[in-house]
Amino acid sequence: MSDDRASARAFVERLFAAHHAEIYAYLCRMVRDDELAADLTQEAFVKAYRAYDTLEDPNRARAWLYQIAGRTALDELRRRKIVRFVPWTGESRGTAASAEELVMRSRLSGDLERALARIPARQRQALLLSELNDMTGLELAEALGVSHVAARALLTRGRESLRQALAIERARSAVADEKHDRAAAPLAARDDEDGPRSR
Repeated sequence: MSDDRASARAFVERLFAAHHAEIYAYLCRMVRDDELAADLTQEAFVKAYRAYDTLEDPNRARAWLYQIAGRTALDELRRRKIVRFVPWTGESRGTAASAEELVMRSRLSGDLERALARIPARQRQALLLSELNDMTGLELAEALGVSHVAARALLTRGRESLRQALAIERARSAVADEKHDRAAAPLAARDDEDGPRSR
């Protein structure tokens, strides 16, 4: 093995140790399938190893890795034509959800989860990178493979799309809750009329 390949392997192994969990969590959010996300995570690190010579600044390796992972996920979504955002259980291969997974699940649940499903994958990608992975504007641009201005525009469009989709989901939830309450009201009234029952 040449020195370049040995350096690449050592560097990617360090990246794997430092970022494997967050890349996996990000890919779970992108593809909504924990087994597929595990495969794509592994594929992303293999691609990082192969593309090691394209990394211009090792200090920006995290954003570079997210760019590779994001492209890997988008390629898979396009290949499978899967663009839905279904609930993720937070479990992988029979293990319990980690604290990070529980926080992510609680932060992205219910109406918000369904609203995210409604927005374009590229906008969802920008939002997830920015909001859940705390990327700066420059890191986001690098991870998305676009200019800083384009990343900001994509994030702005994503936030607006999410705001609109969330309003729709909240309205749907309110209607569903109202229907549920109306259906439950006659049962509650009948129980009140019957009074307490002796056993």
